[in-house]
Amino acid sequence: MSSHGSASLTNRAKKLTVIDGGGSPGPELSIVIPTFNERDNIVPLIERLRTALRNIAWEVIFVDDDSVDKTLDVVRDLSIRDRRIRGIRRINRRGLAGACVEGILSSSAPIVAVMDADLQHDETRLAEMLEIIRRDEGDLVVATRYGDEGSADGALTSIRSAGSRVAIRAAQRLLHVETTDPMSGFFMVRRWIVEKAAPKLSQQGFKILLDLIASSPRSVRIAEIPYVFRPRIHGESKMDAAVVTEYLGLLVSKWSGDLISGRIALFGMVGSSGVVLHLAVLRLLLLQGATFSIAQLGAMLVAMVSNYTLNNTLTYRDRRRRGWQLLTGLVLFSLLCSVGILAGVGVSSLFYGNKSQWWLAGLAGAVIGAAWNYITNSLITWRHAR
Repeated sequence: MSSHGSASLTNRAKKLTVIDGGGSPGPELSIVIPTFNERDNIVPLIERLRTALRNIAWEVIFVDDDSVDKTLDVVRDLSIRDRRIRGIRRINRRGLAGACVEGILSSSAPIVAVMDADLQHDETRLAEMLEIIRRDEGDLVVATRYGDEGSADGALTSIRSAGSRVAIRAAQRLLHVETTDPMSGFFMVRRWIVEKAAPKLSQQGFKILLDLIASSPRSVRIAEIPYVFRPRIHGESKMDAAVVTEYLGLLVSKWSGDLISGRIALFGMVGSSGVVLHLAVLRLLLLQGATFSIAQLGAMLVAMVSNYTLNNTLTYRDRRRRGWQLLTGLVLFSLLCSVGILAGVGVSSLFYGNKSQWWLAGLAGAVIGAAWNYITNSLITWRHAR
């Protein structure tokens, strides 16, 4: 390419950094907001952002997991009148963490904030969070509910509040996370940090901040700012048992240095629960006078259905099977797990026949069976389920 052509491309690239043709620089701050059925909250949230971020060059990116209430239609209508607003629609992909990563990587500002769409996060704290990064007092600013002036008392039930504190202590001890609120969904960060950590970040789960801190270099400076967590006005909370289980899987994954993925950890937890359920049903049927063969068959069927249901709800939540796919998935899961049982028995018998310790033979069979079940079900049963 000639020097003239190269200079022409450079000039064109410079022009692309100007928005609306008015000579204004690009945004200093991008706000990434993951959404799923938050239609009624979008307009009031935008109004609050416009007030809170006056005199700041900003953009907001809504990353929507194909909401059934057409949340993204509201975003599109607003974007026609305000080009600082845009939306991303995700198809066949679910999960707050993945939505946040996708939104951050598509942002154009050097500093990115993540917050929820449910109006529970205090948008008036954004300007102060930005100022902390401007003054180079931190690379990551966490809005904490547990600082000196922070609070979540009005928005969380006593059970959720207690559970949140237990989860925070677990993260602090296992992962040595240095923040009072690693479960916060409200934070601001230099984009380069996310860019660097992105390959290690899980696309599952709801706790992107904990994953980001655990996956980033230890040299990243963390600052905090307190805020009051507001009660939800519209829509329904996404917090449920599945979110808690995903959080435990994330802890295991990061504690192992990413040797064990969050999905594998969840698959293992479900499998362990299946063993307990199997033994309980077996004992119950034997006490009712059933023969061992009948009791064993019944226990296996109950455990298999339980494992399938829990994996569909928890482990493969982002690929969950519904309707008729739920039934066909059970058939596939049962067939694949049956092959896994045969493979495990074969391997353990081979080990035992070579005079290995009984426990080593049993462990080898269990590992082979579990690995087969996880790999094949990930590739077949839940490959593209929706």
